[in-house]
Amino acid sequence: MAGITVHMLTGDHIKTATAIASEVGILDRVSAIAKSRHLVMAADEFDKLTDEEVDQIEELPLVIARCSPATKVRMVEAMHRRQAFCVMTGDGVNDSPALKRADVGIAMGKNGSDVAKEAADMVLTDDNFSSIVKAVEEGRRLFDNIQKFLMHLLISNIAQVILLLIALAFKDTGGDSVFPLSPLEILWANLVTSSFLAVGLGLEESQPDIMYRPPHNLRVGVFTRELIIDKMIYGTFMGSLCLVAFVGVIYAAGTGTSDLGDGCNQGYNPTCDTVFRARATTYATLTFLLLVTAWEVKHFSRSLFNMDPIRFPQRLSIFPTLWQNRFLFWAVMAGFVVAFPVIYLPVVNQLVFKHHAITWEWGVVFGCTATYLLCVESWKALKRAFGIGSGKNAILTLEDAETRAGLNTPTPLSMSANTSVELK
Repeated sequence: MAGITVHMLTGDHIKTATAIASEVGILDRVSAIAKSRHLVMAADEFDKLTDEEVDQIEELPLVIARCSPATKVRMVEAMHRRQAFCVMTGDGVNDSPALKRADVGIAMGKNGSDVAKEAADMVLTDDNFSSIVKAVEEGRRLFDNIQKFLMHLLISNIAQVILLLIALAFKDTGGDSVFPLSPLEILWANLVTSSFLAVGLGLEESQPDIMYRPPHNLRVGVFTRELIIDKMIYGTFMGSLCLVAFVGVIYAAGTGTSDLGDGCNQGYNPTCDTVFRARATTYATLTFLLLVTAWEVKHFSRSLFNMDPIRFPQRLSIFPTLWQNRFLFWAVMAGFVVAFPVIYLPVVNQLVFKHHAITWEWGVVFGCTATYLLCVESWKALKRAFGIGSGKNAILTLEDAETRAGLNTPTPLSMSANTSVELK
């Protein structure tokens, strides 16, 4: 289900190898005989094939018996020609060439020879194949969390670029562009508010469907097409709403763009009341949208209100889902609480952050937050409806997970034969 194919390369007799492969799930007991004859082969039969003939086989053999070291190397090279990522496990001296040729060689720690350990990239200390499965799961969790970490920081940056560039069009009476956010507000949002949220996303647990997804394309890396599109869309939503908050207060509290004061970027003077209130509103809007984004990017396709239907199938699963990551939860709460002293602390708000306390403007802040939440949820619903990106894997019920797990239940295996794992 994880998109990983396990091949057994062994020196045992072909009947012994077939029986063991069927027992541990490499071969399907019922349909193995009905499948292609190339799924189980003897090494001498495989070695007689040219590289072109091997490449023409629809599916590489799942079991090859009576293997020599050269046979194992040929198998690894055949996988490479198919652009597969090959992980080889082995314990003997005869496995060393294949361990060296594989993308990742894994030697056995307890029963492995010193030569195999030297040739391998990793050593499996418990000689248990299930440890490799856990390693794959942990690797995918880290990959997901790196994407979430980057996603949150990049959304914030894109939003601020949109906001600050468009706001250059607003001129005060002296002809200078008015900053919708002061430099210290930008630093505070990036270094204080966003940093702890991003760290919290890096501590996320693995998603329940993480082993039901195909492997990532290593050539693309963490900047997948989905991440690039999502960060641009989210950043556009956020930047546009922050701009709406700034312009809305300018027009509602003053007389339009003609009431932008003079020299309000450097400090306060009596003409800057409207700008300072608009600036505080924009800062509060940006802060609240960053807090909401930290929870929204926990999953790129699932709704915030149904983020983890497997662990929490109840209707109001949003609450246990948000509480699951305690660091992120308290980072969001701290960001919410700290926003108020930044806005209302006397003298500091005016001299340091260059904004004023606000009153009715909170209606603009909460309105923009609700609109942002609606826009993000609508985009996620669109992804789920049309199977965009991870949207095709987003809807996974508890029954689906149990059914899938039952189809291929992992069996702990103390490795005595050699295996190569092909990530397609």
